Amino acid sequence: ARFRRLAVLEEIGTILHWDAATQMPDGGVAPRSDQMAELELLRHGLLTDPRLSDLLNAAAESDLGPWQEANLRLMHREVRFATALDGDLVEALSQARSKCEHVWRTARARADFETVRPLMQTVLDLTRRSAEAYGEAFGLAPYDALLEIHAPGLRADAFAPLFDGYVAFLPGFLERVLAKQAAGGDPVHPRAAPVDRQRALVKRLAQATGFNFARGRIDTSAHPFSAGYSGDQRITVAYIEDGPMFAVMAALHECGHAAYEAGLPANWARQPVGRALDMVVHESQSLCVEMQAGRSPRFLAWLAGEVRAVLGDDPAYAPDNFRLHQQWVKPDFIRVDADEATYPAHVILRTRLERAMLAGDLPLGDLPGAWNAGMKDLLGIDVPDARRGCLQDIHWYDGAIGYFPTYSLGAMLAAQLAEAAYAARPEIAEALSRGEFSPLMGWLRDTVHSKGSSLQADDLIASATGRPLDAEAFKRHLTRRYIEGV
Repeated sequence: ARFRRLAVLEEIGTILHWDAATQMPDGGVAPRSDQMAELELLRHGLLTDPRLSDLLNAAAESDLGPWQEANLRLMHREVRFATALDGDLVEALSQARSKCEHVWRTARARADFETVRPLMQTVLDLTRRSAEAYGEAFGLAPYDALLEIHAPGLRADAFAPLFDGYVAFLPGFLERVLAKQAAGGDPVHPRAAPVDRQRALVKRLAQATGFNFARGRIDTSAHPFSAGYSGDQRITVAYIEDGPMFAVMAALHECGHAAYEAGLPANWARQPVGRALDMVVHESQSLCVEMQAGRSPRFLAWLAGEVRAVLGDDPAYAPDNFRLHQQWVKPDFIRVDADEATYPAHVILRTRLERAMLAGDLPLGDLPGAWNAGMKDLLGIDVPDARRGCLQDIHWYDGAIGYFPTYSLGAMLAAQLAEAAYAARPEIAEALSRGEFSPLMGWLRDTVHSKGSSLQADDLIASATGRPLDAEAFKRHLTRRYIEGV
């Protein structure tokens, strides 16, 4: 009952955060910061109540089934996190994050890092204090302690070889892909499309993935995201008139997240074991939909027809050109616009920078320059301004340090899951050629969604794919799609 109450408070916070990102007036920043901080304090107080520890200890003496044991283990973990921080630090960090995130929106629009830097410094300082406290509680280095929040059991030393291997793989792979593209010529880009038509297309695509509009909604925000809980899924996308496919692919991505949340075990709702496992797995679900399925040749052939029907006849939507456009590889500044081959480089850069900032090796004032140098080193491009540089992502300004690695690890897991799914259910490919996601989503529900957090990540991955997470399926996938054209 106590953890059910904690979940309800978290749900309230989710909707307050969604409102702040979609429709809250500027004048609401200060009271919303107070509201979010108060919710954090309420949850912190419930988790640090000494009587809760007594209940957990008593429960350990009970005859528990596997799901109950997992639930109890996760309850203990939440208590350890909560008791690592005092209430004043919880409140201060929540206030700082809310204020910094709001100012970031203006700073990003103006490409003015100095406007947000003082607030970001406060967030960074408080995050460092939190990381040190969590590290002491869990016996971890500070950065590993932040990773533990987003992906239990994930350690920097474990994924560093995967990232280093990808950095070594990328230059030769890019050279081959870019040479192949140059030989065939550039694709025709779509004409601008009114937002109302894009919105209609997004709705059609969301329905194809199984998104239930009776239990969810799609809105607009500066940065696409998925939020909500069982019975109320909230997706946001950003619409760009002269780039109409951005919203479509963003919607497919967020629908993957929403499907995971909707497929969690209902009988364990509002309990820790009934939640999504971690953000690596969560990101793999969005990328299974957006990248593995949504940019596959069969699905793109179907999608080209849908796009023409909604956005109008445009030479860019001829099937061959449409596929070329959606599978085009080109190093660029913006992470959310990046193709799947260069995307990991964006994540690797951010991971390197946030580790350096947390350790105190990179002063915040040097962040723009370090960012620009990293982009030049990894992708060979010159960043024109801070809006397309260190201000482009919301994460650091919202205090989400230790989150970025989950994106590329999720991409690697998505490729590994897709290989297993296609092997188990060969009908997936044919269904996608008709715009039907149900066979793929059914396999994901059975092997991932329905498990909640009953298994630890390594066990879930091994159960679903037959082996631990590695980068090899992802490299095979990229080679098949961009070199072999299948």
